[in-house]
Amino acid sequence: MTVAARPRIAVAVFPGTWSERDFADAGADLGWQMRLLWHTERSLGDADAVVLPGGFAHGDHLRTGAIARFSPLMAAVEEFARRGGPVLGSCNGFQILTEAGLLPGVLMRNDHLEFRCDWQWLRVEHGSGPFLGSLAAGEVIRLPISHGEGRFVADEATLDKLESSGRVMLRYADSGGAVTDAANPNGSLRGIAGIVNERGNVLGMMPHPERAADPEVGGSDGLMLFHSLEAWLAAQPAAAERRL
Repeated sequence: MTVAARPRIAVAVFPGTWSERDFADAGADLGWQMRLLWHTERSLGDADAVVLPGGFAHGDHLRTGAIARFSPLMAAVEEFARRGGPVLGSCNGFQILTEAGLLPGVLMRNDHLEFRCDWQWLRVEHGSGPFLGSLAAGEVIRLPISHGEGRFVADEATLDKLESSGRVMLRYADSGGAVTDAANPNGSLRGIAGIVNERGNVLGMMPHPERAADPEVGGSDGLMLFHSLEAWLAAQPAAAERRL
């Protein structure tokens, strides 16, 4: 069975999530079927892809994403990812993915101890997978960031493995694509802004593509990720097998 002409996207909503409507609106503008799923749900239905949006799930108590990781919906997300389903975690969603063990590393307090809400240049390291497949390595895009705990940290062995296996997908950069300390908004090790799992179907990133989906709000580079996902889904012959 092929994927429906209109992608069906499940957007997870936890107590404290605040970017679900931005994702829903951006997808709806493309004609997608966007479905908001409360964290107590135990099924993703017939979703073709899953989004874990930004916010402060459960108030970020204990650690960012630490409580959300145990929500009933996450068991379905983990199984969906295991079957190869595309999963995007943005900002708080990235934090949840690391807490759930779907991605390595941890997101810690920004090194300057300040919350940063700004537009940020990013260099694409690898144009591949469901969300970045339409982009080219070395391409520079501009997306908003909005976080206080976005500093990606991992031990050296993990960082080296991510690098050698091509799993570092996005880095903080300047407008020319140079990865420098000055261009790093939070102190993330090696300038890492986004990574994928070993299979390449789960992407975690701190920036917000859904907030860069309309020139009227400052930019539309985020739509590149949406278009990449749509093209990837259209090329999949057996997406239905991943649905729960």
